[in-house]
Amino acid sequence: MIWPVVFITTDIINEYFGKAGVKKVSILTVGIILYAFLVISLVTGLPPAAFWLEVNSTDANGNAFDINYAYNSVYRQGLGIILGSVAAFLLSQFLDATVFHWLRRFTGSSKIWLRATGSTLVSQLIDSFVVLFIAFYLFGNWSMEQILSVSLINYIYKFAVAILLTPVLYFAHYLIDSYLGEKQAEKIVEQATTESEQQ
Repeated sequence: MIWPVVFITTDIINEYFGKAGVKKVSILTVGIILYAFLVISLVTGLPPAAFWLEVNSTDANGNAFDINYAYNSVYRQGLGIILGSVAAFLLSQFLDATVFHWLRRFTGSSKIWLRATGSTLVSQLIDSFVVLFIAFYLFGNWSMEQILSVSLINYIYKFAVAILLTPVLYFAHYLIDSYLGEKQAEKIVEQATTESEQQ
C-alpha cells in the first residue's frame, strides 16, 4: 500500500537533492529496515512470559491456541522476504533516480508529471518483480508463472496509484517552492540536476 507514496517521495527528493539525495535516503532507509528486522528477530527469540502463554492459551471459542507460535509467525519474516525487499528497494530507488534525471534532460524544469510517471513506470516494474523473485522463487516454492502473475498485478496497482497521486507531487512542489521562495527553489533544483548529470 505504501510503495506508490514512497516513489512519489523519491521523485520529490530527486527533484531538489538529485541522485545523491535519493541514494543517501535509500541507504539510511535500508539501514533502519535491517535494524528493525534484527530487533524483531531478537525479540521473537526470547522465551515468552508464562502468564502471557496462560492468558492466551485458548481462542474466543475455547479451543487450544498457541499464542507464541502465532506471534512468531506474524513477526518473523523469512530471510528471503527480507533480502528480496531490501534488494528490490535499493535497485528500484537507484533506477528511479537515474531514469528521473535522464527524462529531465528532455523535459527541462517543466512536465514533472512525465519525469515522475516515467521513472515510476520503470522502477516499479523492477521492484514488483525482484522482491517476489527473490522472496518466493529463490527462497520459496512459487513457480515462475506465479511470480510473473502476482508481479503484474502488483505493478498495475502500484502504477495506477502513482498516477492518481500525481496531484500530490504538484502540491508538494508548491509547498516546498512557497517555503523556499521561487528563486531559491530553482537554484536548488538546478544544482541537484547539475550534480546528478555529473554522476
